[in-house]
Amino acid sequence: MTIRVLLADDQALLRSAFRVLVDSEPDMEVVGEASDGAEAVRLAREARADVVLMDIRMPGTDGLAATRMISADPALAHVRVVILTTFEVDDYVVQSLRAGASGFLGKGSEPDELLSAIRIAAGGEALLSPAATKGLIARFLAQGDAANDDGDPARAERLDALTVREREVLVQVAGGHSNDQIAERLEVSPLTVKTHVNRAMSKLGARDRAQLVVIAYESGLVRPRVE
Repeated sequence: MTIRVLLADDQALLRSAFRVLVDSEPDMEVVGEASDGAEAVRLAREARADVVLMDIRMPGTDGLAATRMISADPALAHVRVVILTTFEVDDYVVQSLRAGASGFLGKGSEPDELLSAIRIAAGGEALLSPAATKGLIARFLAQGDAANDDGDPARAERLDALTVREREVLVQVAGGHSNDQIAERLEVSPLTVKTHVNRAMSKLGARDRAQLVVIAYESGLVRPRVE
């Protein structure tokens, strides 16, 4: 299966470089280029993209707004957004995760990292670049709810739909662990873990694992560590 990639960046030179890199892979192809967010949303639909490499800062409709629009459109439920940013600890990055992005990567990342990011996102996994540690993301996510130590009551209530095991798996997902690692920790099979993850995503309305991480922190199920 070929991964259909859409490039959204207002810098033509960067888009050209990304196109050459992506098109060099046998399992990927660039199906469109957008110079602003509005065009990215339109092309995501028209070109039937699987993954959008989205710059945050673009003229007109920026990458954050475009990510929200893609995430809110049922017709684009299969589309995964990977945010490309110069500043990996930028607060916009966390807003993007909340808006529905599957993760983010710095523009200075190595080519292999970018290609891996596309494959990870296309597979429905959460993508956080190596420079973005779990603790850092957790602290950013906690900033918006600093006045509420119990997390978001509405999100916390949604967790009531989860079984005890699904909650345990959600905690592990929020810790950045893979299905194999979770299986080893909970002494179950990776397939069982995958089933619990899929059920949790369905019950919580999460698009992918990245959204499960956000929900786990915002609901108060997992608390950020302050180093």
